[in-house]
Amino acid sequence: MEKLVIDGPTRLHGDVNISGAKNAAVAIIPATLLIDGVCTLENIPNISDVKISCSILEKLGAKITWLTKNSIRVDTRNITSTTAPLDMTSKFRASYYLLGALLSRCGEAEVGLPGGCNLGARPIDQHIKGFEALGASTVIAQGKISTQAKKLVGTSIYMDTVSVGATINVMLAAVLAEGTTTIDNAAKEPHVVDVANFLNTMGADIHGAGTDMIKITGVKKLSGNANYSIVPDQIETGTFMLAAVASQGDIVIHNCIPKHLECLTAKILEIGGNVEENGDSLHVWCDSKPSKANIKTLPYPGFPTDLQPQMGVVLSVAEGTSIINESIWESRFQYTAELNKMGANITAQGKTAVFEGVDSLSGAPVYASDLRAGAALIIAGIIAHGETELYNLNHIDRGYECIEDKFRKLGANIKRVVEE
Repeated sequence: MEKLVIDGPTRLHGDVNISGAKNAAVAIIPATLLIDGVCTLENIPNISDVKISCSILEKLGAKITWLTKNSIRVDTRNITSTTAPLDMTSKFRASYYLLGALLSRCGEAEVGLPGGCNLGARPIDQHIKGFEALGASTVIAQGKISTQAKKLVGTSIYMDTVSVGATINVMLAAVLAEGTTTIDNAAKEPHVVDVANFLNTMGADIHGAGTDMIKITGVKKLSGNANYSIVPDQIETGTFMLAAVASQGDIVIHNCIPKHLECLTAKILEIGGNVEENGDSLHVWCDSKPSKANIKTLPYPGFPTDLQPQMGVVLSVAEGTSIINESIWESRFQYTAELNKMGANITAQGKTAVFEGVDSLSGAPVYASDLRAGAALIIAGIIAHGETELYNLNHIDRGYECIEDKFRKLGANIKRVVEE
């Protein structure tokens, strides 16, 4: 068993480089199945979800060559199967993108029900609604989702709820469909835009990504033979921004897109932190104890649910009483029990948590319940007095590349240890 051992407290200082976006990469890799050719993906985050995605594509007949630690060449000319391995697809949530891509290219797909972080009910009804509107039939049985269509035909689709996964999956299915598809009430997240940009680079005809109405005009094929660089990771950027505030540190964050974090920047300024934009970098620092705030998570461009646990750490040591309302996932507050072990005073019930700010946190053995909870607990360990042991690192490794190395370069006393 591996664990992170963190000795605090530390005020973080220095420079950090942001990796490519996990949420974009795990959608774009399946999207390469739409290409009857070869393409090169750059700025790929070297994380476990990406490695599993690549392994699944190889099982389907694709050839993947790692050119560098963060770039791959994908050859999807010889796809031999439309059935993704059950044991692999169950390991992460984004495996459902295989459905839209294979359905579009091959007219059928069979994928195991997706896994990923346990954040409560995560239905895929909007995905299925979209596929069936395009002309597919879908069956869920024996832990698998099977979908097939003789022909996909463009149509108008209204998403009952704003869903990033369903927006991307329907976009993948519609790219090679006959006619025009419109997705109304579409998700606007940066990785939705990145997937559309990738597909357009390969010959798709998609307009409106980043707005709540996306229009996809079907094309006969995608050409490939192009390079594409994954967008910087919005959530990793926000994680380091909040680490700077929590530790009352001073960090310069490189290779990021400040516009993607405008909502977080506004909250950091509200609680007494400082943010300075400089092109593709952000300077974030905090000279004093942060003040209280009220947060409500919302779809982009609102406050991201994936930064809620990290903000929770900041509010646990802020002056006064803060409240977080979680409107996306019903089980996002599992991390608060671990923070309370470290001396925080948090009362979580349902989708609301009340944070009574304490003077400081103390080191303790804690367990990551999901990816973003893991990142939050690293920040907690950095600002806590004494030693923190953090377990369940598999969650963290799904979405953050070399996270302990990046924090160590900022001055954190953190190391990965293999426990007998």
